[in-house]
Amino acid sequence: MKFPKDITWHSSYPRHKGAFLRPLIVTLVILVFLSLILVMGIMDLGRLEKTLVRFMESRGFDIITTVENVAQENLAYIYQTLKEDKEQTGNTFVPLNTEEFSPQKVLVQGLVALARDIDTKWKAKHLNEDNLREIADQENLWLIAVLDEHDRIVFKSRDFIKEILPGANRDMGGGEGLIIELFNRFGKLNEIGYIALRRKDGSGTILIALDKAGLRYWSTKIAIKKAIEDVGIGQGLTYLAVINGQGKVLGQAGKTLEGFEKVDAITLDVLNGKLEKASRKVISEGSELLEIIVPVRLDEKIVGFARLGLNHESCNAILRESRNRMIISMVFIMVIGILSMFAIYLNQKKHSLRMEEMGKRLQQAEKLSALGQLAAGVAHEIRNPLNAISMASQRIRREYAPDGEEKKESFQHITGIIRDEIKRLNRIVEEFVIFSRSRRLEFRNQSVTTVLERMASLMREEADLKGIAIKTVWQNDPLIIPMDVDKLRQAFYNLLKNAMEAISGKGTIAISVTPNGRGMVDIKISDTGCGLTSDEMDHIFDPEYTTKEKGLGLGLALAHEIIRGHGGEIHVESTVGLGTTFDVLLPVAGRGKGAE
Repeated sequence: MKFPKDITWHSSYPRHKGAFLRPLIVTLVILVFLSLILVMGIMDLGRLEKTLVRFMESRGFDIITTVENVAQENLAYIYQTLKEDKEQTGNTFVPLNTEEFSPQKVLVQGLVALARDIDTKWKAKHLNEDNLREIADQENLWLIAVLDEHDRIVFKSRDFIKEILPGANRDMGGGEGLIIELFNRFGKLNEIGYIALRRKDGSGTILIALDKAGLRYWSTKIAIKKAIEDVGIGQGLTYLAVINGQGKVLGQAGKTLEGFEKVDAITLDVLNGKLEKASRKVISEGSELLEIIVPVRLDEKIVGFARLGLNHESCNAILRESRNRMIISMVFIMVIGILSMFAIYLNQKKHSLRMEEMGKRLQQAEKLSALGQLAAGVAHEIRNPLNAISMASQRIRREYAPDGEEKKESFQHITGIIRDEIKRLNRIVEEFVIFSRSRRLEFRNQSVTTVLERMASLMREEADLKGIAIKTVWQNDPLIIPMDVDKLRQAFYNLLKNAMEAISGKGTIAISVTPNGRGMVDIKISDTGCGLTSDEMDHIFDPEYTTKEKGLGLGLALAHEIIRGHGGEIHVESTVGLGTTFDVLLPVAGRGKGAE
């Protein structure tokens, strides 16, 4: 049926995409939240790593401070010991096997060890003046000289006047002996000290002379070396080395990195006091270390810089644990966020579907209202002409039948068509009249099974003529619901009529009534008809929609409105070729006999 052009259907219900708006916002919020957590976690890890590095640097400072304190004591002890030796022994010969030459005199031990190395090279004939100059330069020695058994100079690292070392050729007696004159002042500068080591067989003497700078270098070197030995390696300290400004190693312990003695720009800044410290991560034998560079001070002066490597694995373990906790927290928050988002999505989808259903109902109500307005005008205009045509056709059929069987049969056929079409038009007018009337319902408690039984009995005769069986299934105890009997009877009639029209040929219509346990009565009307497609089910309750050639689409729309007016619900399930089931839910007022 087509409606006038001035009738417009309005729809204000939300579309599906609106259901995704809030979940999308929640998703963005969760992503932003996770991003903030990630950034904050990374920042926290950075702060934690800096804190651990500062802690390790502080530990490195403590180690170097300990080395400085021990070295300072060693240096003071070296000077004190040599001064006491000078006061006690003067320029006399000191045998190497006496108790006076104790391990505490580490400076003399270092020089004696160097003298013995030179003597070994001399015996092996691997010694020349170039070698001596190179050794003297490396070890900050003023002079190295090799004398034979007649005190003649065999090799020397520099030219000198033999008489400036008056004690060097002193008679030492038998066996290996040592003359110490480190604190004597003689020569032109009056600042040269020396030691002289004579072979056991008297076949030669090694003479090592130090100026003031050399004595300071060797004293510092020995003091630091002894201090490093006392501090030791362990408890996370992998290596420790002290280097002076010329790149010469003053002492070391542990396996240092290649090129550790190199003086680069950073170490120069440390030596010059521009940097209090410097640190970096390095890899040594597969282990990650934190190398710390700090200045070393003796007598309140910077004498070099220290490189020490601290094992970084414990810090890495703490960082890994913190990183894992952060990842677990993020995953936990992400899972909660996804679950929350999913819950909101389901809620929004349910809300959207409910709003869409409400919109459809509103749209349908608008359509029905328009139909009612249209029916009010159309019904009055059509009913009177229909009555006149009906009476005229009856009179013609009764009084003006022609003679002759053939013409009479044709006349009866034509008048029968007129009568049937008048009946169809009258039904249309009746449906319009129903829409034009007020849809206010008058409720009273009534047995729904009684109403359905009467409807089934009323339609069973017509169904039998078409070969359709109507089966009813319900319990003897009637189910009482508040209803407008006439309106609800009209709704059931329309549903049963639709079921009969859906069956071509023989078939079955089944009517069942059962309580659903939630305060509702479940009424099912099923047929074995042609069934409906999904698109047809979407529009089956629309007033203007029909699948029948002679239908108006008002019957199911009217049934839908009546059931909704009773506070009920109507659902449809259908399979093409198998049939359709209308499921009606109506609220229960009470159960038992004695209905009105």
